[in-house]
Amino acid sequence: MHRLVPTHISSYLVVLPRPAKQGLMLLADTLLLIFAAWAAYALRLGEWYVPNRAQLLLMIIAPLLAMPVFLKLGLYRSVIRYLGEQALWSVVKAMWLAAVLWAGLAFMTQMTGVQGVPRAVPLLYWVIGTVLVAASRFGARWILWFPVRDRFAGRQVLIYGAGEAGRQLAASLRRGRDLFPAGFLDDDSSLQGKDMAGLRVYRPEQLPSLIERFDIRDVIVTLPSASNARRREVVASLEQYPVRVRILPALADIASGRHLVNMVREVDIGDLLGRDPVAAEPALLGRCIRGKVVLVTGAGGSIGSELCRQIAALAPARLILLEASEHALYQIDRVLRAMGDNNVVATLGSVGDAELVARLMARYGVQTIYHAAAHKHVPLVEANLLEGTRNNVLGTLTVARAAFKAGVETFVLISTDKAVRPTNIMGATKRGAELIVQGFARQAAAQATGQRFCAVRFGNVLGSSGSVIPLFKEQIAQGGPVTVTHPEVTRYFMSIHEAVELVIQAGSLATGGEVFLLDMGEPVRIVDLARNMIRLAGHSVCDEDNPEGDIEIAITGLRPGEKLYEELLIASSNAESTPHPKIMRATEPFLESAELADLIATLQDALAAADEAGARRILMKVADGRSLDDEAGQPVGHPVLA
Repeated sequence: MHRLVPTHISSYLVVLPRPAKQGLMLLADTLLLIFAAWAAYALRLGEWYVPNRAQLLLMIIAPLLAMPVFLKLGLYRSVIRYLGEQALWSVVKAMWLAAVLWAGLAFMTQMTGVQGVPRAVPLLYWVIGTVLVAASRFGARWILWFPVRDRFAGRQVLIYGAGEAGRQLAASLRRGRDLFPAGFLDDDSSLQGKDMAGLRVYRPEQLPSLIERFDIRDVIVTLPSASNARRREVVASLEQYPVRVRILPALADIASGRHLVNMVREVDIGDLLGRDPVAAEPALLGRCIRGKVVLVTGAGGSIGSELCRQIAALAPARLILLEASEHALYQIDRVLRAMGDNNVVATLGSVGDAELVARLMARYGVQTIYHAAAHKHVPLVEANLLEGTRNNVLGTLTVARAAFKAGVETFVLISTDKAVRPTNIMGATKRGAELIVQGFARQAAAQATGQRFCAVRFGNVLGSSGSVIPLFKEQIAQGGPVTVTHPEVTRYFMSIHEAVELVIQAGSLATGGEVFLLDMGEPVRIVDLARNMIRLAGHSVCDEDNPEGDIEIAITGLRPGEKLYEELLIASSNAESTPHPKIMRATEPFLESAELADLIATLQDALAAADEAGARRILMKVADGRSLDDEAGQPVGHPVLA
């Protein structure tokens, strides 16, 4: 049917000026209403009717009576291409008034001719006229869409949500050149089957047929006022279809209805895994930052850079960046200065440089430290044990010792769930860092310095350099396979923004020696994560059930030191709530001062001798809850890591 209408006719009509289009509509309505009046007589009389002179005059007057009514009710104001079903109701009302006026004129004058006007003729005139006028408009809309359909073949999208945001997005897409709306999907049964902004609203269950009918490859979810849970439910329902899912940001992120097209983004896996965020406590956010001198180590990393961005927004007196990577330091320094923060001190150097660290604290009077510097890639730290230990353990010792001596008020260590009963060197080094922070907290308490040393422990953050998400995206872009180490491996996930926001608030809750745990929600199976990401990218999973799928998931086996399940607590009974619903406080086992000193000295000797086996034995033994001199591996009597 498409080819029955020459495309050049459609193109010609589209470019006509609006007055010319309205003139064509007036002419068409005039001819149609004259025909409707004649057809009403013919149907009533049941013959090919030839009107007399008076009746012919009455038929010619019919459109003259109707035109003012049509103009008053706006039948010539609508843009035909975007005509909706509300226009049908306008046509019905307009034709009813026109038919009443016509009938009144006919019965009250001598224009009836000898035979008169049968009473059924006005009713038939109204019915036929309504059908013809409505058909002319929707037929014109059908014709005018041909250039658009040709131009956007294969690039039409469906919009999930026929609310205000969805309609504004549809209008914005129509003005663009990349995608074009083919219709809406909506769960509201009162909207289904209707036309909104000139687009039909379909049931979500009709998506398979719509994909084939319109060659749909994208679905945009526009539920800006819905909860994260509701958006996750909708996105999850769409992932079974061969479409790419995009999402409109939450209502709080939309300043106005304009520029909605630019705000549409790819669905981030966080839209499936994230939780409804708890509003931050302004007092907790600013307590350790506002008006204070803050030092962030590892400032160019994924966690460190987000810390810097959020800290800069909380008006510190000065923000000091310490980063070993020149490129990473340049990037975050540039971002912060673009935010208008001129109180930034970008320092290139390592946390293992004791003189540099001490000099920074003395020169600027540091009051708060967020220690994010760490080597955190499990396989790389496993393969580079000495450097991982030197940076993660001794680097923490250097910074914490300098902070204690300089009288720093608050020291917050960024830790990881891999520090709990670690099976890899990275986790063991982070547990060693926790022990060091706990040790300085005990010293501060014993000497009543008022300093607060604490650690914050959480799992994977979406988008961090160590997260599996970027790897999966890269593998999907390359056509696969997507590599998963084990079908049962699970991990906790949290957005990087939420994690950092909670870290800042946890530091404000510290009294000294705590290990704070962030509520990570439910753990996620990595293989399910891989399947979701493949489907959300518009591909199908190649497996036994679907051997013709696009991308395969390859099971590679657990890496050295990798665990199937991560935990947040060493002892499951020692966590308690805090004033913040997403933050728990745990008083984890610690090392006595003498044993902690032995641990550090022995590690330093092993590193100096480049003794990887010795360093591994020390780290894993202590992390496993055994003393250094307990060769038999029996638990010792004094408090050690249990």
